[in-house]
Amino acid sequence: MRRPPSPHVGAASGQWRRAAESEGQERCRRRSLAPSRRRHQIMLFAKISRQSCGLKKLPWSCDSRYFWGWLNAVFNKVDYERIKDVGPDRAASEWLLRCGAMVRYHGQERWQKDYNNLPTGPLDRYKIQAIDATDSCIMSIGFDHMEGLQHVEKIRLCKCHYIEDDCLKRLGQLANLQKSMLEMEIISCGNVTDKGIIALHHLRKLKYLLLSDLPGVRDKENLVQAFKTSLPSLELKLDLK
Repeated sequence: MRRPPSPHVGAASGQWRRAAESEGQERCRRRSLAPSRRRHQIMLFAKISRQSCGLKKLPWSCDSRYFWGWLNAVFNKVDYERIKDVGPDRAASEWLLRCGAMVRYHGQERWQKDYNNLPTGPLDRYKIQAIDATDSCIMSIGFDHMEGLQHVEKIRLCKCHYIEDDCLKRLGQLANLQKSMLEMEIISCGNVTDKGIIALHHLRKLKYLLLSDLPGVRDKENLVQAFKTSLPSLELKLDLK
């Protein structure tokens, strides 16, 4: 003969059902609120960005590349008053490290790569001798930072997505770099073409130039001939397809 279920078991199962239903309702409520909360967070971030950067509108309707391009442009903006206050080498150091590059000062072996650990002291003590811009976001609008640099001997541009022909033309036009530059490496910069490379012939003291993985450079023979004519003592190393 089957025994009737215990009243305690029935009560317990009822409690479990009510708890499960309550939990399911809570999950549904959270899911319904999630999009609203995300929209609120995005709007809040946009408001803070507009207030801090003085923008009237942040282009949220565009893809993320637009946003990062805008942000990198902010990092590259030239503050001419800052250059006057701290000198060209300090201001250029801040710009380069802010964009993810590294610098090495004259007479030192250690590379500076931490913005917050830049050395302090007399403004004329630390002179930039070498720049490694690997994976950095430096772009042409920031190159005015280099105008006052008088001791730069080596520049490495590797995987710099914003480096274009105009950047190299600007480098070749800087009188101080024409006097000091000895070595240069340009690697995996997809927006560089033959025109930008040829503009480097103005760096009349250049002794070594490495060109590697530059799909925009097409006429290697013309480059070799151009540099043989303009910089006969240059060691030109090509690793191009």
